[in-house]
Amino acid sequence: MSGRARLTLAAWGATLMASGALLPLVKPATWIFTAAFVLALVSAAGTLARRAPLARPLTLLAQLAVALLALTVIFAREQAILLFLPGPQVFTHAADLFAAGAEDVGRYAIPAPDTEGIRLMLVGGVVAIGLMVDTLAVTFRKAAPAGLPLLALYSVAAGLSGGGAGWLWFLLAASGYLLLLLAEGRDRLSQWGRVFGGAQRSARAGSSVAAGGGPTFAPARTGRRIGAVAMGVAMVVPFALPGFTGGLIGNGDGEGTGGEGRGGTISAVNPLVSLQDNLRQPEDREVLRYRTNSRDTSDLYLRLVALDQFDGTSWKSSVRPIEAVPKQLPWPDGLSQSVRITEVTSNFVASEGYEQKWLPMPYPAGRVDIDGRWRYEPAGRMLVGDDKQTTRGARYTVASLEVRPTPAQLAAAGDAPRKLRQEYTKVPASLPADVKATALQVTKGARNDYERAVRLQEWFARDGGFRYDVEVESGTGVQAISRFLKDKEGFCVHFSFSMAAMARSLGIPARVAVGFTPGTTQTDGSISVGIRDAHAWPELYFEGVGWTRFEPTPSRGSTPSYTQDNTPSGTATGPAQPEQSASAQPSAAPSASASCTPQERRLGDCGPEEAVAGADASGGGPDPLTVILIVVGVLAVLSVPLLPLLWRTRVRARRLGPAGARGPDGTAVRTLAVWQEIVDTAWDHGVEPDESQTPRRTAARIVRLGELGDEAADAVHRVARAVEEALYAPNPQPASGLAEEAARIRAGFHTAADRRTRLRALLAPRSVARLRWSVAGRWSETTTKWSVQRHATTTRALTALRRTPRESP
Repeated sequence: MSGRARLTLAAWGATLMASGALLPLVKPATWIFTAAFVLALVSAAGTLARRAPLARPLTLLAQLAVALLALTVIFAREQAILLFLPGPQVFTHAADLFAAGAEDVGRYAIPAPDTEGIRLMLVGGVVAIGLMVDTLAVTFRKAAPAGLPLLALYSVAAGLSGGGAGWLWFLLAASGYLLLLLAEGRDRLSQWGRVFGGAQRSARAGSSVAAGGGPTFAPARTGRRIGAVAMGVAMVVPFALPGFTGGLIGNGDGEGTGGEGRGGTISAVNPLVSLQDNLRQPEDREVLRYRTNSRDTSDLYLRLVALDQFDGTSWKSSVRPIEAVPKQLPWPDGLSQSVRITEVTSNFVASEGYEQKWLPMPYPAGRVDIDGRWRYEPAGRMLVGDDKQTTRGARYTVASLEVRPTPAQLAAAGDAPRKLRQEYTKVPASLPADVKATALQVTKGARNDYERAVRLQEWFARDGGFRYDVEVESGTGVQAISRFLKDKEGFCVHFSFSMAAMARSLGIPARVAVGFTPGTTQTDGSISVGIRDAHAWPELYFEGVGWTRFEPTPSRGSTPSYTQDNTPSGTATGPAQPEQSASAQPSAAPSASASCTPQERRLGDCGPEEAVAGADASGGGPDPLTVILIVVGVLAVLSVPLLPLLWRTRVRARRLGPAGARGPDGTAVRTLAVWQEIVDTAWDHGVEPDESQTPRRTAARIVRLGELGDEAADAVHRVARAVEEALYAPNPQPASGLAEEAARIRAGFHTAADRRTRLRALLAPRSVARLRWSVAGRWSETTTKWSVQRHATTTRALTALRRTPRESP
């Protein structure tokens, strides 16, 4: 194989190995085979164009044309001219597929379904990266810069998966890049011709003669060592340094760091990305079921996360320290003992199809009993999963406080602490002036912050003429708020964000909570929370009461009792009240949705424990075949470093065992096999073989360089004499005890060598080079045989064609 062909194959393999990080993002991952096929066509086109030879720009154009034709046949065959030529309709169809794919990426959780749009984005992206790698590494002979598109490919995959790409994918991508560098190095060095040296072909690996019969240059050895050390450092350093717990290949999901008892931070992804999609679902599906001993569940909102940072573009959760979950959570900030408080206990069962990093629970929680890797963020009083911990199938108990302040207590609230007021009243400089102006107009005449908050709530929910509509385009920036105040239509995101921003503009500390409304009471007394119960609401701070819920969204949730005058708490839309239960045990089998689309079944979103509810379970656990394939793959990867050891053990057993005596001359074959084993044992321990020496001089050399003791040295000389007799004596006598002599010599090397040499001889024996020689020799013989046969066939064909009619029979 030529150097350029080897480099082309390495570029193709490096791209696919880096693309492995994309596999966990989509299920099933059959798209990788399509990408590999198209990329192979592109690589083949480049190979033919370079052999022509064409100019480099023309080579690139030829590859682009082949890629375009292949993608057209695969994704837009019906719109193409003659089923393969791209026309205007092909590009229109491709644009529609890309748009659909982008929409699917934002809609579905990981792993997303293998839709046509997502498949086109993945295949097209991999082919584009592969074309860049091939152009840089092969066409322009610059393999090092080719690492940039490979890094971009891996980084995109790691970013989309939240860091879930994992160490295995990083190792695979890094190995592909290292393979590309080694292929280029070998190609460059081979252009210098053969390097002269005094050693023979059998010199040890790493010397001036390579194991494959050619020279092993110091730069090649250095490149391999640098690559191995770099990958080792990337994997080991993040675990060794406490400040780098995530690292390149660690837990980069941004959900917190640190184990039990350690600190860390939480930088959570905004949970509102899918809120509108949840509210638009044509069919509701259960995500949570619980029982509670609360007498009134209208205020039992299940809170996930608090968004307390508004930068003008979006509301998001601040980066804050997290800690181990305490047995008893601290007393809520700002809550006075004079406020009427009731402690309630609720028991929850999360659906198997509901995966969330934050734990849904009533606010404020005082105690949480849950298994798994959960961490506590004190400022927002949130529990967040650590190390990929999610709510999937979680069972937990929460003891929370029902805080029921009176309007008088809220109206008499004093000023909030200075630090809290500064943090939670920040508004961006880009906030339109009409937002604050509208807030001042709505709250005109209010005597305190409580009255201002109630007037804002009533204006949004009843008096302002707003309309609830989930089809309105969602937006969280300042312009979206200003547009919402003019158009007066939107859903809970618009109402909660706008009221929180307006409250901050009035100097009232505010933030936005995201979670679920209380849910719907079932006939068995349990309460079911569906995906369409997802909700967002503002929380305003009042000293003496703490963070207090308001409900500005019309027709959603329930209006808090402390914002009403002489009216019962709750509205018609609130859930029915369950009977009080001291034990409040959750139902063991929450009912699944009766209807579930095939797409939801593929995503595992058909509710919890369908088998218990009387239907087959979907998404109840990993596919056994997938588990087996993963286990086999992991074992195969782990066994790769042990292959030299296994091969060397097998060869030793064959040489020293009874099978070594077979052959036309059993005595000679047996003796020479043992001698070969002794020579390879010496090579494994650092003594280079020299086939130009006689057995006697080789034995002396082995004893001297190996620093063998008397017993092992005598054994080497005895075997050497047996070899001379087997080679030169007219009637050689059978030699006995040769296997024992070889074992004695091996023990002598083990005793004389230091620990590093012993480990090298065991795990990475130098004599494994003979395997490479054997493979290379067989390949050369095979190619030579094929070449001779092809030449003979061609000659016969030409001879037959040249026959004249007179010569024909």
